[in-house]
Amino acid sequence: MKVILKNYVNGKASESHMEVVKEETTAVGSKLPEGSTDEILLKNLYLSCDPFMRGRMSKHDEPSYISDYIPGQV
Repeated sequence: MKVILKNYVNGKASESHMEVVKEETTAVGSKLPEGSTDEILLKNLYLSCDPFMRGRMSKHDEPSYISDYIPGQV
């Protein structure tokens, strides 16, 4: 799965600003492929939105040291 920004955030970020998209990947709870060695399968329980990321979720008219996220992209 991946989380995609649906639209720019003005004010407090909420779930409505993001979309969870399922991809063709190994499903959580499934077994590793036969013959796999030295591998583990992990499941994320939480997604963190750090202050650094929050600033990039807004549309800025002036250039910044780092570019804004573009809605619809990963």
